[in-house]
Amino acid sequence: MMFLRRAASTAALLVTVLPVAVASPAHAADGASACRPPASVPLDAEQARLSDARTTALVERAGFGDFVRRFPAALCTTRSPAEAERLLDSWGQALWQTSVRRAQGQRPGGGLAPGDDRPLYWARLGMTAELARWQPKFTVDRVALRARFEDASRGLTDNAFRTAPGVRRIFISGFDPFGLDAEIRRANPSGSAALQLNGRRVTLADGSPAEIRAVVLPVRYADFDAGIVERAFAPRLAAGPSSADIITTVSQGYPGIFTLEDWAGRARSADPYPDNARALSGGTRERPVTAPGLGPGPEFIRTTLPADVVTAAVQTPYRVLLNTEVTEIPAGGTVPVDRADGPTPGSRAVAGGGGGYLSNEVAYRSNRLRGELAPHLPGGHLHTPVLTGLPADPQLLTGPEFEGNESAIAAEVRAVLEHAAVRR
Repeated sequence: MMFLRRAASTAALLVTVLPVAVASPAHAADGASACRPPASVPLDAEQARLSDARTTALVERAGFGDFVRRFPAALCTTRSPAEAERLLDSWGQALWQTSVRRAQGQRPGGGLAPGDDRPLYWARLGMTAELARWQPKFTVDRVALRARFEDASRGLTDNAFRTAPGVRRIFISGFDPFGLDAEIRRANPSGSAALQLNGRRVTLADGSPAEIRAVVLPVRYADFDAGIVERAFAPRLAAGPSSADIITTVSQGYPGIFTLEDWAGRARSADPYPDNARALSGGTRERPVTAPGLGPGPEFIRTTLPADVVTAAVQTPYRVLLNTEVTEIPAGGTVPVDRADGPTPGSRAVAGGGGGYLSNEVAYRSNRLRGELAPHLPGGHLHTPVLTGLPADPQLLTGPEFEGNESAIAAEVRAVLEHAAVRR
């Protein structure tokens, strides 16, 4: 395992879910002069991948094309920064809610399997590229507006638990696709599972009811530095009707197996592997670094999920293992050491069981916050198997093996949660 870690519908239907702001002719006419011609601006590394026609095909085949096409006109109806904020909130929430409904088979979506997470990812990027080109005749904070849209379109807003006595509340996070320079058709089964499970009522292993809420996070260091993990998890850890009874972060991990990660490490150490924006963390195995703005906490945080229960109960179609490995610099030492049995006292973190990349960091950040706000809650991290099965022909976007694997992984994530969330 240590080796592996290192190697490591239709337009008519869409009109009914698009925000009202785009469908008001009078407002659109009034606001037509509120925009200058779109600017020719350099796109960021992530947005630049939109030049590949397959990304557009993924959006269109899910029935999401009108989100991207109609967004510029909607932006031009706004006449003030406050209106722009409201519009980005509403469009982001509409994109998220439509993606959830599609993933759960509640709306048609072209020739892609319902659980495919890629249309949400590429539609969001297309819309952020339009936001970058937008030239309003009033001053806006473009960075703040994009952050609002990102949060809304990832499930961070307007996605609270429905309060009901006796219903357990489960909060999870997944991730966007990544590694797209190597294979632009890649999906992320953790993001797919989040979409398929968000808002679902499930029956736990003991027969009690539970509700799952989810978010899908970016694979970008800058967003983590800006606190997106804390923004996602803090409302679920504060006391009140929106609080969770259990949290777990989920990401794509090793080939052919699920792993519950026993330890999350404080450090970033994955360079030279970049994030989706082609940015590096600045941390390597020999020189790990701490993320900017990360609050105080121990070098390693141990899971409080009931790993023994889960690994005893859920083993098909993929095995579920507890991964106790870490990499540390022992107290008084300078050289990284791989350990199969967890960290030693006084050591410095290099990597948790999930490595030194953002999967490890989302586990550390969320559980550091859990320890601060709700230490009694169970929490940890689940790695899914690597999603395989894309057709050999690079022009084919999906296939039976790929769709079957994605569906099986999401179903087993649900099974893990149904055992982990039982009241103890």
